[in-house]
Amino acid sequence: MLGRRQYRIKVLQALYAYFQGAEPRLEVAGKNLLTSIEKFHELYYLFFSFIFEVAHFYTYRMEESKTKFFPTPEELNPSLKFLENRLLTQLRQNKDLAAKISKYKFSWTEEQDMVRKVHQKLKASKDLAEYLKSGQSSYREDQDFLEKIFRKFIVKSPELQSYCEERNIFWYDDFDIAAVFVLKTMKLLTESFGESDQVANLLMKDSDEDTNEDQKFILDLFKKTIIHSESLDKLIEPRTKNWELERIALTDIILIKMALIELMHFPQIPVKVTMNEYIEISKHFSSHKSKLFINGILDKLTTDLTEEKKILKTGRGLVT
Repeated sequence: MLGRRQYRIKVLQALYAYFQGAEPRLEVAGKNLLTSIEKFHELYYLFFSFIFEVAHFYTYRMEESKTKFFPTPEELNPSLKFLENRLLTQLRQNKDLAAKISKYKFSWTEEQDMVRKVHQKLKASKDLAEYLKSGQSSYREDQDFLEKIFRKFIVKSPELQSYCEERNIFWYDDFDIAAVFVLKTMKLLTESFGESDQVANLLMKDSDEDTNEDQKFILDLFKKTIIHSESLDKLIEPRTKNWELERIALTDIILIKMALIELMHFPQIPVKVTMNEYIEISKHFSSHKSKLFINGILDKLTTDLTEEKKILKTGRGLVT
């Protein structure tokens, strides 16, 4: 489901932990990396499951209000706009999403207090009141509203955050980025999206990526960066005048090493793709000065290694 950039980030995080001594055994560290990616996928689908549970609770409370001794006219004839939200309906009816949620066997039976708290905040919100009374009816309005309640009431729920942190050690670091992926999915959906379409396909747009090779790519990049770490130091050191390797941030060194492994050991990945990817990643994981440093070092090394015929590309890797 993740794109190659996110897999690179996952490898970066795993390498950082490895070089910090978190898990010295290479095979175990590699398995932990794959587990963390699988748990990320699970967290992504958990968010959708929770959205559906909140909607279910909303329906239950709406029906319950009708049975009060003195229901108000609004309670007897409530607006169904939220429950008929087009985006919510698409997601609930999608077979791919339903299968993934079923696979992970999420259950909210014991977490109804958490669901109730989110429902209360949603029900009392100005956002819901304005949406129900807007007088509009469009896919875009439905889309914007579902994104808004997800950001404001689900992602920011302290109870849900605590629940995720307690259930899995990987989810503490992945909570925010998994939420970003859910929002990205919502933004990419269109009215033409059908119940048989694949949700994950929305997130994989890079034609250079072969999703069948993802696991091999992840493990090869991780293991080869470790195995060749010392020889990579010898490549990097002469190009870092006025810089001592031990004084360069570990994250920056790892990014450079990962890029070099891709350049020299992944012939199917174009040089331009590798360069662009690691420069983009450095923008988020390094300082402004570090980003310029990484860019400069990679540029020098790419030129030198190409002249030395240590970078040889084939097939798709020849694309410039």
